[in-house]
Amino acid sequence: MSCEICEMKNFSQLDLFSMNRLSPGQGGSLNSLQESRSGTFTDNLRLPIHRWFRYSAGFSSEWVEQSIKDFSGTQRPVVLDPFVGSGTTLLAAEKVGAVVYGYESHPFVYRIATAKLLWHLDEHHLLKISRSLLDHARTRKSQNVSGQLPELLIKSFTPETLERLVALRDTYTETCQETEEWQLVWLAITAILRSCSYVGTAQWQYVLPNKRKATTLDPFQAFEAKVLEMASDMAFAKQSGFRQTATVFLRDAREPAPIANDTVALVITSPPYPNNYDYADATRLEMTFWGEVSSWGDLQHAVRQFIVRSCSQHAAAERLNLEELLQDAALGPIHAELTDVCHQLAEIRLTKGGKKTYHTMIAAYFADMAKVFLRLRSVCRAGAQICFVVGDSAPYGVYVPADVWLGHLAVAAGFDSFSFEKVRDRNVKWKNRKHRVPLHEGRLWIKG
Repeated sequence: MSCEICEMKNFSQLDLFSMNRLSPGQGGSLNSLQESRSGTFTDNLRLPIHRWFRYSAGFSSEWVEQSIKDFSGTQRPVVLDPFVGSGTTLLAAEKVGAVVYGYESHPFVYRIATAKLLWHLDEHHLLKISRSLLDHARTRKSQNVSGQLPELLIKSFTPETLERLVALRDTYTETCQETEEWQLVWLAITAILRSCSYVGTAQWQYVLPNKRKATTLDPFQAFEAKVLEMASDMAFAKQSGFRQTATVFLRDAREPAPIANDTVALVITSPPYPNNYDYADATRLEMTFWGEVSSWGDLQHAVRQFIVRSCSQHAAAERLNLEELLQDAALGPIHAELTDVCHQLAEIRLTKGGKKTYHTMIAAYFADMAKVFLRLRSVCRAGAQICFVVGDSAPYGVYVPADVWLGHLAVAAGFDSFSFEKVRDRNVKWKNRKHRVPLHEGRLWIKG
């Protein structure tokens, strides 16, 4: 995409079919830099549609495209992503014409993914309703909204910025119709929140109110630019032969599948890592803005109860009992090693100020993932192949070999074999780190 999109003064100046657009890579082998980043979302930030919403938890779309091609040759397999996130696998499959299913249990992230799949709609109609919304938002009477909003919003935006964002939000609420184009308008507003905030955002999307950014965007200009970007990408996708092949379900991967048994030939996904990343907190700013939560405490019932237990906040809220978790029969293949690690963590936590419940989190995480593999086994056909982009962890410095343990759980669920392909090292820059255990990230391949 050329930078001229940011210089447009109004929607009417957009010439969708003459703008320079950045297209995805044209197949072939990934170069070494792309290969090292295939477990990240970094390269997707320049790709049409993928870039509509920046979601740090993800992996390379170009790598997914190539993996689908390599698996099937000229015939495209039925693909499944049981942890959809912002839709990387779904969009990659649509680009190469493969039928693809997805599950996402985080309600807010599910809405983002489903909006991205609406690239096939009329971009001109999107521009029309967005232009109308923006015109109305600009003419709303100025008012001091700070005293009426949650503290997180007040800390994250200047009063002027917040007033304009609220004008966009309230105009949307008052004028939106029950048509799919309005889901794209919702996404456009959602996607600009962090670029308009003057506070810092950590690598994994947490908001850091005590840090300040050098530059921020004006909400009205940011909204206009985002809609122009989306409209241009929609035109590009149609010209490039994208096909509507994706079906995504608001679904927990631990629960029975909504698709037929023996259907799936290829699973490509990146499940949560057992590294204490709180996926619920990652979208707290956006959910607070839309009134879906009002405080950090709301995240438990709004999000965490639906997702794999990969953070200590989740485990603590459920008041999990370690010994009961370890009795889960599905953990049999890793029971001895898992028990040793969890008992170490139970002892170490008592020496730490935060006393984080890593011991129950780790046990709950692998119990959850054992259920996921059992569900995958039923929907995968004979000879299917699974690729999990995964990383290990070391809470309180105690090493957790996630790739090995997940592989053993997969075999116990009925798959034939597993192997691990390391993509990159992690936690090798130890300055200011809490522990110095080298970690890695890569692709867990499961066959059968």
